[in-house]
Amino acid sequence: MTGTGKLTSKAIAVVVIVAMLQAVGFSPVVMVLITGIVFVLWLVTRRAQAREVERIFDFYIAADAILREEERRWYGFEIAEVIEHGESLLEIMPDPPPLNYYALGALYHRLGNYQATVEYLSRVADDEQHDEVHRTAPSPQLRRFVTMLRRIEFHPASAPQALAAIRSLERARQRNAAKLLFDSRSVVGPESFTPADNKVGEVKEVHQETSFASLPLSAISAPPPISKVLHDVYQDETRASN
Repeated sequence: MTGTGKLTSKAIAVVVIVAMLQAVGFSPVVMVLITGIVFVLWLVTRRAQAREVERIFDFYIAADAILREEERRWYGFEIAEVIEHGESLLEIMPDPPPLNYYALGALYHRLGNYQATVEYLSRVADDEQHDEVHRTAPSPQLRRFVTMLRRIEFHPASAPQALAAIRSLERARQRNAAKLLFDSRSVVGPESFTPADNKVGEVKEVHQETSFASLPLSAISAPPPISKVLHDVYQDETRASN
């Protein structure tokens, strides 16, 4: 339904409500008061819904700034706050865009939390059911997000920073998601691997959904050097083979 059609439907609904109140015998003053209250509640609800969508774009802008500007020395608490922002979006949207999972996984990778990286990026790289093309029954939140995204794409000048962040994250997702997932699984351990190709760093797609559990920010800790962990893993595998 177009914007004009929705506006017409709402106007008709208001007229019907006023007619019903008048038929019941309410005075004009009471009808105006009730109509005003309904209108205010509608405005508040619309603003809250719009703010939910704006928070998603705010998260993309913040995540892209951290992931793109590698020369800047970001503090851990700055990255943790952006992660907390992104994870709060998962609580209000049952079917978040796959880009949310990539951004969270890449941010956790930047912090060195490879277990959380695997849990997020496996949804992007391993499970094709999380791809955009399979989102055929969207939640109201996802529909509002996509509607605003298309408006921004048609009118880039309305939100150039948000659009640039989304395009940058999408490029990084296509380029880095599989590699970050492979590297993180190498650190976490062999049990986190799915059947893989012989090509280094290239993981085959699997159709079994990976169980997901968000880790608290308090669980973030500085990991041992990757070289040491990989050395230990490969050493254990060598002993086992002997």
